[in-house]
Amino acid sequence: MGYSIKDLVYNGETHGVHNWSTLEGSQFYWHPDWLHIAEDLTGHKATAHIQTKAAKASHEEAKATIVQHLNDKK
Repeated sequence: MGYSIKDLVYNGETHGVHNWSTLEGSQFYWHPDWLHIAEDLTGHKATAHIQTKAAKASHEEAKATIVQHLNDKK
């Protein structure tokens, strides 16, 4: 059984950086200017690149990328 959007806990936004966690404790960060998901608040450690149709990724695309990344790791 894979991960879904419902498995992510949104922890809010700090200085433009959005944070999600999983029940297992993994943390993921995203800023609207980043075309990637990061494992650290600064965004320097990219975890997954967001596939987007626009110049900037959306909040929904960021969540979908986190879920895809979690499922790919299984």
